[in-house]
Amino acid sequence: MSPSSTYRVQVRPDFPLTSAAEIADYLADLGVSHLYSAPLLTAAPDSQHGYDVVDHSRVSPALGGPDGLAALAGALKAANLGLVVDIVPNHAGVGVPHTNPTWWDVLKNGRDSDFSGHYDIDWTRGRILLPVLADSEDALDDLRIEDGELRYFDKRYPIADGTGDGTPREVHDRQHYELVNWTRGDREINYRRFFAITDLAGLRVEDPDVFAATHAEILRWYNEGLAQGIRVDHPDGLRNPAEYFNRLRDAAPDAWIVVEKILEPGERMPAWPVAGTTGYDAMAEVNGVFVDPATEAFFDTLAHHLTGATVSWQDLVHDAKLHVATNVLAAELARLAALVPEIEAAPKALAELAACFPVYRSYLPAGSRDLATARSEAGRRRPQMIAVLDQLTARLRNPADELAVRFQQFTGAVMAKGVEDNAFYRWTRFVARNEVGNDPAKFGVTIDEFHHYAEQRHAEWPDTMTSLATHDTKRGEDVRARLAVLSEVPGDWTEVVRRWVRFAPLPDPALAHLLWQVTVGAWPISRERLQAYAVKAAREAGTGTNWLSPDEGFETALRQMVDRIFDDPALHREVADFATSIAPPGWSNSLGQKLVQLTMPGVPDVYQGTELWDHSLVDPDNRRPVDFAARRELLGRIDDGWLPPVDETGAAKLLITSRILRLRRQRPELFTGYRPVFADGRVPEHVLAFDRGGVVAVATRLPVGLSRHGGWGDTTLSLDGHSWTEVFTNTGYGGNRLAVAELLHTYPVALLVKE
Repeated sequence: MSPSSTYRVQVRPDFPLTSAAEIADYLADLGVSHLYSAPLLTAAPDSQHGYDVVDHSRVSPALGGPDGLAALAGALKAANLGLVVDIVPNHAGVGVPHTNPTWWDVLKNGRDSDFSGHYDIDWTRGRILLPVLADSEDALDDLRIEDGELRYFDKRYPIADGTGDGTPREVHDRQHYELVNWTRGDREINYRRFFAITDLAGLRVEDPDVFAATHAEILRWYNEGLAQGIRVDHPDGLRNPAEYFNRLRDAAPDAWIVVEKILEPGERMPAWPVAGTTGYDAMAEVNGVFVDPATEAFFDTLAHHLTGATVSWQDLVHDAKLHVATNVLAAELARLAALVPEIEAAPKALAELAACFPVYRSYLPAGSRDLATARSEAGRRRPQMIAVLDQLTARLRNPADELAVRFQQFTGAVMAKGVEDNAFYRWTRFVARNEVGNDPAKFGVTIDEFHHYAEQRHAEWPDTMTSLATHDTKRGEDVRARLAVLSEVPGDWTEVVRRWVRFAPLPDPALAHLLWQVTVGAWPISRERLQAYAVKAAREAGTGTNWLSPDEGFETALRQMVDRIFDDPALHREVADFATSIAPPGWSNSLGQKLVQLTMPGVPDVYQGTELWDHSLVDPDNRRPVDFAARRELLGRIDDGWLPPVDETGAAKLLITSRILRLRRQRPELFTGYRPVFADGRVPEHVLAFDRGGVVAVATRLPVGLSRHGGWGDTTLSLDGHSWTEVFTNTGYGGNRLAVAELLHTYPVALLVKE
């Protein structure tokens, strides 16, 4: 059975399972039906996220272990809540080998290990390459033998039986692994990684024994009734996702299963036995409908003026993906090319196909059209390669071909690293739309487009998750909502940002434009948070500095730019004044987004803390502690009858969130249909409304434009003549036509329940 709604909690060492247990009653009061937890199995030491599991057989001691899980289970049961757990089938943490018993055994015994089949290792190289040494020719001189292990500073490695005599170098040379310079990882690593992270090794979960070993604990929770839902991380890394989900469904026949599948706009969800995605597709639609599509040309002009750049989004993406395929993922590309040794140009052609691939990956035989699209585009860009491209695509469309299998795993990593972690930070025209699962070239979403997407979701994936924020989003939901206001004030924004980039210059003008947008979107923000974000953004962009070899001169200039925002009184005041001016319409957008996401088809998730304003930036900023005591206190006041104003406290958002979640939990029959509701009169384009089958959601869109029109005037909604109660204000309405000005007098959103 599907949840009515979920609440994502980042369980971590400083917010362990016992802390999650302590908020169970608050979540029940808020109105959700299920707590949705970050991964709970034992992860690498000091892991703050849990996606680097090292032991699949037990709950993480750092989170409280079995006792902590029992405490959470008891608290959830007492609050009548369920549990959705996040699992990581694609990879395991191997950066601290002695903490991962299966990886330790593989390093010790090589192919003779009982667990050699657990990991996706290319054994043709012989030894497992571990890129951990300092960038020095004599780094191996720092090896030592201690307690029967090979040690390199604080890193520990096993010694195979019968190989322990001699110098540390001599012992090292007899092992099933080879410690090498860390810079060799991207080009020479011989095990499949998660993206480009050498500390995360790919699991062969397609093997039934590996599946059983890595899922036994999770499935025990399901079978004992502790967990009712499963969120599956990164299915695109799996060798055969469809086979995996069939196996998982057989093992957990009644579980609500959602997958972290990132769909490009217009892409359809594969026909897996799951409830749907984790909601990035919905996020793109909801945010987009609060953006004014009419001002796209203003932002094109502004971006060109600020940066001088003429490259299109499509070309930037292609070039970024090609760089990733041939450099960051060079080892994976070489492993692919080794499967076609007879084609000398295979590496270049495979990289070009991956760079031109229009979605994260195909799932052959489904997705062959995407391969054809990539072949066509690659041929257009590289006509001299057409013959080679045709040779390769003949094999790449065959689901049984090992080349096709591994190419499907490759393209998702190329897309993620090239687009999410690079192009999003370089193409900075309007960063409210630079979000996972969205195409930044699509400036906004029309009302008709939104209704089309919602009707499609209701018909095809009615129990999919919808979300506005996750731990992987680039900006918090309320940052995006405020930035959407810029689309309504392009002239005002152009005036201030052109002045600011001259006053506080940066060698990379595109990055500067990104940082100014983020600054006003997240204001007020501390110097420390903005500094940390700026450095991360700059390194991801890779134009002035990068992760592998940071440019201290550029990063100094970057910090000086941020410092000037806080240290120059006139600039600080101007930034604060501009942010203050767009905050109220941003609040309207935030409430509208929240209403729409919580009421539209699907199962809504609330990311931790976002029941109040949340102006978080990219991870780790969005994992900061949440003040649940403050939220409890505000919810208590609201339940006592307080109608909060729309102000900086965000209490109005808490009102709207709690009332919708409670209604969805108590009266699910009201949310079983979908019908667009259209306004008539003076400004109908500023109303987004729909009927879910007994409850009508009404949101204001483009509030600045509405104000310029002088308000709602004679704008009305046509209803069916019943009596209705507006949920947030507890006001009754009747008749066939309802004045929008009256309905939205107190809040910019409304929820009408048919009596």
